[in-house]
Amino acid sequence: MKGDDHPADAGAGRTPGYGQGLTPKYARPDRRNTRTVRVGGLVIGGRMPVVVQEMAVSSPRDLERAAGEILSLEEIGCRLVRIALPDIEAARAVKALKERVRVPLVGDVHFDERIALEAIARGIDKLRLNPGNIGNPRGVEGVARAAAERGVPIRVGVNAGSLEKDLLERHGGPVPEALVESALRQVAILERSRFSDIVISIKSSDVRTTVDANLLISSRVDYPLHVGVSEAGFGEQGTVRSAVGIGAILMNGIGDTVRVSLTSRDRASNLALCRGILDSLRIPWI
Repeated sequence: MKGDDHPADAGAGRTPGYGQGLTPKYARPDRRNTRTVRVGGLVIGGRMPVVVQEMAVSSPRDLERAAGEILSLEEIGCRLVRIALPDIEAARAVKALKERVRVPLVGDVHFDERIALEAIARGIDKLRLNPGNIGNPRGVEGVARAAAERGVPIRVGVNAGSLEKDLLERHGGPVPEALVESALRQVAILERSRFSDIVISIKSSDVRTTVDANLLISSRVDYPLHVGVSEAGFGEQGTVRSAVGIGAILMNGIGDTVRVSLTSRDRASNLALCRGILDSLRIPWI
């Protein structure tokens, strides 16, 4: 999807110099410079405008419902949508789903490399997976090779709630150092397969842990980072936790894609809060 596929008035009334429709010349020099990856028509990283992301809750197997949900997100300006791919049937539905929508799709895959390979073959734009939970080195190599051939980036997602047991024992809990070590472990698996089209995400439901882990990982690698706070909660509590956590990370020049995870099916509120955080910091976004 190209940036001009959306209505020209999507950013109407916004302060000139940031927000919708930014060109590279408006990139803030104090933002962390990273490698860039391409997801459909989007460029992530390299001080380009931050990409605001949302997740669809409908299964791709329910094609019409999933397409309708994603089209609704498109209508309110969402530029990147993540979908869950729990099985082969969901992965097989990616091609038909992409024929009905315009935004790039991120496929969320766990444990089975066959799902990832099927999603790549069906045209997924980006994968979210942890190579370590595939459990099959040859399977990871196959996914990395197929992704490289198709130009599909892989987002390595680390969450404090599912951290490896050995890291929890060594560090005494899901502390920032443990989260970063987990992320670097996953990245190393891909790098051994000569794959470097990588985005990293490190999240926790604890705001300070999330902030510190993102500051630490940004000092160790130059891959683009997706930022957010896990299970931020409902209403005012979720809003405060998201604004503090995501805002603190962004204020340090870190963050190339962002998603607010309020415990709600009101995706418009999630997107509005995310954009509000970015606007308050005068950070370019699309």
